[in-house]
Amino acid sequence: MFFSLTTGDDMTIGVGGSDAQTELSQLKNMASKVQPIQLVEYQQRINQAMAQMVKLGWDAMYIHAGTNLSYFTGTNWHPSERMVGALLTADGVLEYIAPHFEIGTLQGFMQVQGSVHGWQEHESPYQVVQQRCKKHGIKTIGLDETLPFFMFDGLKKVSPEAVFENGQWVSQFVRSRKSEHEIQLLQTAKDMTLQVHKAAARILREGITTQEVTAFIHQAHQAVGAPKGSYFCIVLFGEDTAYPHGVKTPKTLQHNDMVLIDTGCEVEKYKSDITRSYVFGEASDRQTSIWQAEKVAQAAAFKAAQLGQACEVADIAARSYLASQGFGPDYQTPGLPHRTGHGIGMDIHEGPYLVRGDKTPLAVGMCFSNEPMLCVPGEFGVRLEDHFYMTADGPKWFTEPSHSIDDPFGQAV
Repeated sequence: MFFSLTTGDDMTIGVGGSDAQTELSQLKNMASKVQPIQLVEYQQRINQAMAQMVKLGWDAMYIHAGTNLSYFTGTNWHPSERMVGALLTADGVLEYIAPHFEIGTLQGFMQVQGSVHGWQEHESPYQVVQQRCKKHGIKTIGLDETLPFFMFDGLKKVSPEAVFENGQWVSQFVRSRKSEHEIQLLQTAKDMTLQVHKAAARILREGITTQEVTAFIHQAHQAVGAPKGSYFCIVLFGEDTAYPHGVKTPKTLQHNDMVLIDTGCEVEKYKSDITRSYVFGEASDRQTSIWQAEKVAQAAAFKAAQLGQACEVADIAARSYLASQGFGPDYQTPGLPHRTGHGIGMDIHEGPYLVRGDKTPLAVGMCFSNEPMLCVPGEFGVRLEDHFYMTADGPKWFTEPSHSIDDPFGQAV
């Protein structure tokens, strides 16, 4: 059955006119040629961490279960109340810490190999870490920024003489500078989600619920090659779009409602996160002017993001333009109530951030969302979110920004 891209002369191009079954049948796997991170790249990451530790004057770093452990060693382990992680010295010794009963399982997940030092349930894991530090002469150690406070407290009590530093100075430094392979993985994930966005726009109809759209987007992400489906999904209609992360009881879609869809998937643990805003029906002058201001603000942030400049310049540029148009000032609404963007990689939100006060110099390989959302309480909100990465020639888009409110996906261009 054939469906046109529009349901009438007063419809936004590419919105409505189809159904979920039709759209799902047309989606293809876009991740079939993806290559996972190999052992050589994990070793490169470890080498970069070692070099940064030497620069900082650290003797070692404790890498906790979760994203950092996965990033540096390829060992995937969900953090819990039991301490599991790895001790990496500045001269390259890698040793794992785990409960005795988990050692066999942990070894099965290891990519980068290392000895495992364990403790029984009645023993202290902090004593194990302290013993390893004593053996290697470790006095200054960076602690994973995700380490729970109770674990930090336990380490501090058994090693009062140790100097503990924020491990983020190493982990964020290395993780924020993506390799070409990481850029490729992120590009694939974002291409997939943009394709899902286009399909989701076409299934919209008056009376559809946000739950129906969310379910479709989950299936669509699976269809384009993300086995776990959507990593997250926010679907909002009408006045609800003025709330960045949604409302308790979302409304169903009505003609001429603003639509906001924010979703993403993951490819080999690398995340996408794209938002599109458009009107189901015909945009009013008010909707058009707000949408256009959002688009210009996004472009201003992109233009300001140049190598060597502080991350905050992008936020300042977007916010300054919006203030010149009568929005804000600062975080006041109508206006932009949150930061302009966040880093992205294996975590959907990771440092550094495009926000006033973040003085981190922009460097090659850094990847960011660009989403200076405009919220107009009582009316609607507009968020256009695309991501860019820093190259030797400056910022480059992963996905091209939305074309116009009447043709958000540029299908008539």
